[in-house]
Amino acid sequence: MLLTNGLVLLGGAMIGPVYALFVEEIGGTLLYASLTGAVFALSAGLTSLLAGRVADNTKKPHRIVAIGYSLMATGFFSYSLVSSIWALLAVQLVIGVGEALYAPPFDSMYSRCSTKTKAGREWGTWESLSYFSAGIGAVIGGLVIEWFGFDVVFYSMTVMTLAGAAAMFTAPRKVLG
Repeated sequence: MLLTNGLVLLGGAMIGPVYALFVEEIGGTLLYASLTGAVFALSAGLTSLLAGRVADNTKKPHRIVAIGYSLMATGFFSYSLVSSIWALLAVQLVIGVGEALYAPPFDSMYSRCSTKTKAGREWGTWESLSYFSAGIGAVIGGLVIEWFGFDVVFYSMTVMTLAGAAAMFTAPRKVLG
């Protein structure tokens, strides 16, 4: 379960530090980068409320996680097709919905898998994975963009996120808790 999330976090981190450069490359400004970031955050915030309810009412939350990962992968791939700020706004909306769909069910499953006496350590492991993925993804993303351009990063992000989705969708129940 952590491996799938690590792949998704690593993929998403590959664009993070240089996102504003991508926005500039398609004709946007720093204000547009901020606005597209706001669309992501608002769509994720609104969708999280619904996803939390779904997580509580489904017997197969891993499928919701896989759907969220898949939506994010669709958004990551769509970055390679973006040529305007309006298209980027739509992509950010898709990624925000995807992230919000996966997060509450993932957190719920992870909580069920953690033990009462080691919950702090287990959540600390997840937090460390998140930070390590962000750091490694940022460096890898910067190198790949420098050497090959944005599209190769977008395709890499897509593949990693789809791999996470496939693993989550097909994981045996005992692995998921």
